[in-house]
Amino acid sequence: MRIGVLASGSGTLLEAILADGIPVEVVITDRPCRAVEVAESAGVEAVVVARDSFGADFDRDGYTDRVVAELRARDVELVVMAGFGTVMPKAAAEFPGRLLNTHPALLPSFKGWHAVREALAARVKVTGCTVHIATEVMDEGPILSQEAVVVEPDDTEDSLHERIKEVERRIYPATIRRFIEGTLP
Repeated sequence: MRIGVLASGSGTLLEAILADGIPVEVVITDRPCRAVEVAESAGVEAVVVARDSFGADFDRDGYTDRVVAELRARDVELVVMAGFGTVMPKAAAEFPGRLLNTHPALLPSFKGWHAVREALAARVKVTGCTVHIATEVMDEGPILSQEAVVVEPDDTEDSLHERIKEVERRIYPATIRRFIEGTLP
């Protein structure tokens, strides 16, 4: 299965995916970032499809079309979002059931960008990480795997998020592999 990874940041999730031996055809980023270096050092093609705006004038559909064109040009069959900072609902329609995402909470709780902050504000005792199929509605797709993370009394947003990321770097590659092999329940 030809896999494309979408990334925007430090590339630690991409590193975990590559370290697991998952065959990645291309890594696409929405800005220059360390994920480009991670891809290139692993011998994986990296393409920066730079956003032309981060403001209200951002053409989300036009941008999505550019990303999808890069994926289609490489015959990508499965798209894996690995810390991709641009929401692209239209991409879910282009890759129905084949666009995976990870979220730093136990969905359906704490959807959206500030899941860790909201979990702390709600004073939950447990949060976690979810791997799901992305749909046109953010954080609504079918859940593929989840793992709980205990919220410690002295947790900050950063400390809790880092523990969630540790879980994410373990369960995301395993879930991708099971998806590829067709062994998910």
